[in-house]
Amino acid sequence: MAKNSKFAGAGPSQRQLRVGELIRRTLSEVLNRGEIHDPDLNRMSITVSEVRVTPDLRIATAFVLPLGGKDKEEALQALARNKGEIRHVITKQMSVKHSPDIRFMLDDTFDRIEETNRLFASEAVRRDLAKDDDAGED
Repeated sequence: MAKNSKFAGAGPSQRQLRVGELIRRTLSEVLNRGEIHDPDLNRMSITVSEVRVTPDLRIATAFVLPLGGKDKEEALQALARNKGEIRHVITKQMSVKHSPDIRFMLDDTFDRIEETNRLFASEAVRRDLAKDDDAGED
């Protein structure tokens, strides 16, 4: 049986969260300062909202979004193209035993929030909420 089988699916450990946040901060600083030698990447302002790390700390998935949400695919391509240099610069600044493989994904949090707000603003949902309020007052 696995060592931590009773905690499977319980969420990330404190260590994963700490390493993920360290990578997020370091990656944000590296991108803001323009330390990567790619003019396409340096002209973009990229937000790093979250970094999730696997339990063995070998893979880090960075959720990124260019400022204003424009040129998303171009930003992902530029980050992927410079993944090795980004990994090298981040590892140099961090004090971890192994440097994780960094993968980049678009952050769709803002899109989901917008969709949720749109759903709450719809007439059908407001009508259902009004019915619940009326039933709760009895």
